[in-house]
Amino acid sequence: MPGPLAGIKVIDLTTVLMGPYATRILGDYGADIIKIESLDGDIIRYANRGRSEGMSNLFLNNNRNKRSLALNLKQEAGRDVMSKLVERSDVFVSNIRPQALARLGLSYDDVSGINGKMIYVSCVGFGQNGPFAGRRAYDDLIQSMVGIPNLIQRAYGDEPRFLPSNFCDRVTGMSVVSVITAALFHRERTGKGQSIEVPMYETMVDFVMSDHLGGLTYVPPEGPAGYERIVNPNRRPYRTRDGYIALLVYTDQQWSTFFDIIDRRDLIGQGVFATMGTRADNAAEVYGFVDTTMIQKSTTEWLTLLEDSDLPCAKVPDLEDLVNDEHLAAIEFFREMEHPTEGRTRTTDIPGTWSDSQPEISRLAPRLGEHSSNILQELGYSDEEIKALVADRTTLQDDQ
Repeated sequence: MPGPLAGIKVIDLTTVLMGPYATRILGDYGADIIKIESLDGDIIRYANRGRSEGMSNLFLNNNRNKRSLALNLKQEAGRDVMSKLVERSDVFVSNIRPQALARLGLSYDDVSGINGKMIYVSCVGFGQNGPFAGRRAYDDLIQSMVGIPNLIQRAYGDEPRFLPSNFCDRVTGMSVVSVITAALFHRERTGKGQSIEVPMYETMVDFVMSDHLGGLTYVPPEGPAGYERIVNPNRRPYRTRDGYIALLVYTDQQWSTFFDIIDRRDLIGQGVFATMGTRADNAAEVYGFVDTTMIQKSTTEWLTLLEDSDLPCAKVPDLEDLVNDEHLAAIEFFREMEHPTEGRTRTTDIPGTWSDSQPEISRLAPRLGEHSSNILQELGYSDEEIKALVADRTTLQDDQ
């Protein structure tokens, strides 16, 4: 069955990670993603390692289910191609600065003048109605500005550090998917397109502070910001005799079960362990007790003891271990596929199961300009016209 967004055509004018991650998800859901790239290509093609030039593993993992059209939008002929695409598309998503888009004749007014039903999405660093509107935004900067390094410092008493993930790009990318699908639903009911701005900074402030607004929730404040249990330095995987294990003992019933397992029933309902409230107020002592308990046995011994207890627990794996994880292997979540030019590759499957319109991976990440001719033919260009566009460097054709 076709994916749930089959029939939706998306003009993808995004680069690096936030936008491409969002459009990858839309492509997984069946939308026809036309990735518009400069003749030099998306910069992420050249980041990290790859088997061949312009096909880095980061690019491969964030650009499946897309077609690549290399297009020089600084040339009039390139803008003519874009106008034809706009006429035939449903969604226009870009992370180019609004002022630069306007200079290319691709502002919302320009695009909606061609196609009034277009969902026009601007992925920006900061809301354009605020004083930070013109600033550049990168994952490290946004992590800093929304307090993630500060949270790490609060929790572990070390110097501020970044999360070792393009965390803000991914979270904001998922928000982009949400607003596009909601806007498509709105258009289905009303027939109207619209312009939507998705700011990375504000999206991440909401994401972080919904946990950590804390006492600042109230006016006047009832205390400092921060969710104390989350920033407690002892909230981390517990060291065992030979490794680490993640264990969550949270509810009254779970604590009772845990005390049974470690033969400390005398602590049930007593002292700092009495209620959820007393445990929260004394989180350091509670975590410390579990910490000193877990190191007394090996990881295997703990997993055996906890196996039938219904206490949430897991061994802490290395990243390399995930590709052989029992559960993921059983559902074939890491799929090996043959890329036309990169050979045997591994990719993650699309999470979740749909009873109808199951999403699928229909194509792997494209080479730069791989689909230029095909897309131009769909727009009505003849072979001779396409050759002329290639000759004057309006577009590129992949020769692989």
